[in-house]
Amino acid sequence: MNKVGLTLLTAVFGGAVALGGYKLIENKKFDGMSFEDKQKVYFANNPTGVMSSTGNPDFTQAAAAVSPGVVHIKTTYSRKGSQQSQGSPFDMFEEFFGMPQGGGRRQMQSQPVQASGSGVIISDDGYIVTNNHVVEDADKIEVVLTDKRTFEAKLIGRDPNTDLALLKVSGKGLPVVKLGNSDNVNVGEWVLAFGYPLGLQSTVTAGIISAKGRQIGILNEGQQQRGNPFGGGQDQIPVSSAIESFIQTDAVINKGNSGGALTNASGELIGINSAIASPTGTYAGYGFAIPVNLVKKIVDDFVEYGNVKRGYIGVTYTEITPELAKEKGFTDVDGLYVQEVVGGGAAEAAGIKKGDILTKINGKVITGSPVLSETIGRARPGDKVNVTYKRDGKEKQVTMTLKGEESLKTASAGGKASKSATEIYNKLGASFIPASAQKKKELGVNSGVVVTQVNRGGIFDYFGVERGLVITEVNGKAVNTVDDVEAALGATQRNIVRLKGVSPQGGAVQLSFPVEY
Repeated sequence: MNKVGLTLLTAVFGGAVALGGYKLIENKKFDGMSFEDKQKVYFANNPTGVMSSTGNPDFTQAAAAVSPGVVHIKTTYSRKGSQQSQGSPFDMFEEFFGMPQGGGRRQMQSQPVQASGSGVIISDDGYIVTNNHVVEDADKIEVVLTDKRTFEAKLIGRDPNTDLALLKVSGKGLPVVKLGNSDNVNVGEWVLAFGYPLGLQSTVTAGIISAKGRQIGILNEGQQQRGNPFGGGQDQIPVSSAIESFIQTDAVINKGNSGGALTNASGELIGINSAIASPTGTYAGYGFAIPVNLVKKIVDDFVEYGNVKRGYIGVTYTEITPELAKEKGFTDVDGLYVQEVVGGGAAEAAGIKKGDILTKINGKVITGSPVLSETIGRARPGDKVNVTYKRDGKEKQVTMTLKGEESLKTASAGGKASKSATEIYNKLGASFIPASAQKKKELGVNSGVVVTQVNRGGIFDYFGVERGLVITEVNGKAVNTVDDVEAALGATQRNIVRLKGVSPQGGAVQLSFPVEY
């Protein structure tokens, strides 16, 4: 071989080695990125060209860009015994809205039971986000794309406290839905809902954002003792773990839309459809989606840690109501009243005390508990948050370093009131929502929460407390919210809980029962 040929061969070989080494380094770097950073690279090379609608609404480009990335999820449940199956992914929510249980969850039969929902592809190598309730306890998860390709999916992680789950299929070069920014969405903005409702194929509906930061009490069922889905034994989940700060929309959402995409007019994902408010179980004007900024954090945690790393402030609190403001002499209408401070928690370390009013978090006004819970839910242990609070009418600011759940358990092992209240709440085995003004008027009461769910094995189940009971007082304290119930349980004496309420038929009810039974 002449020198020219040898030189050329050497150059080609060297270039190939250099290119291969570069690609190896590039791939490793790419694998370590968050889903949001991966998408920046993906969409830099694959621009969508989708523009926001102006003038008369035209969603054709957004629909064309998003639909291929929204998948149909089919689940199979073949276990026998006492396990329950979802007749549809919305059954747990139908029960919340008063639907009869007979047509929803049902006892497992000897033959496999199937259900379905939706999911959203967020990376071209096969990661798919959906709802926890779509895939919970499924023996087999099948994903079907709009082009009819079918994959069997594996579960990467699921989180009952946010109703999110992450799946992975083996496909490559899959269509991706672009992640948006849920902090930038506004009430009145056009949105699109994508999914596979009522057994139909890929479907798109349009509407507007009706509200933000909605708390509807639907995830409280997940606050009971449960097995750790990622292995290990029983974990007691703190009552404050559920994160509800839904985007409310009037875009049509029905059974099967669970886990599907809610996008803006530019085709950017702003939420994962999760629930409907309906007296019939089908669309009645109100749908709820999990904000995508919370979704980003949860799915990144699944990939990096295998479970959700959640930070905690370490307080129990209640929203300020006109009644509470009058009782305490407050002039504030926004904010959260601190009921108890957990020993060793972030709040105690920052100097927060019982009776303080939390008014802002990272500069955002705390108009209600969803503002705080979502902001903290998007952070991890060790992250810092800036909190503004009032004490004796004077406003102060502090920086808190969030603690992990295990740190709080260790710190509160001495039996602080907040821990006791949480433990008792979890043992009740029940879910609650505030009684409506109309309901209170009908029953002739000034306070009340409605028992919406009674879970097997809890105290309420053991002592025969039924759904529909309106609880007006707990341990002698009036209750109007879930937070009020927890706070009042902190006043439990000699392990006896005392309840007053009104039955669905209007009869007065008084109950006293032991925490241990």
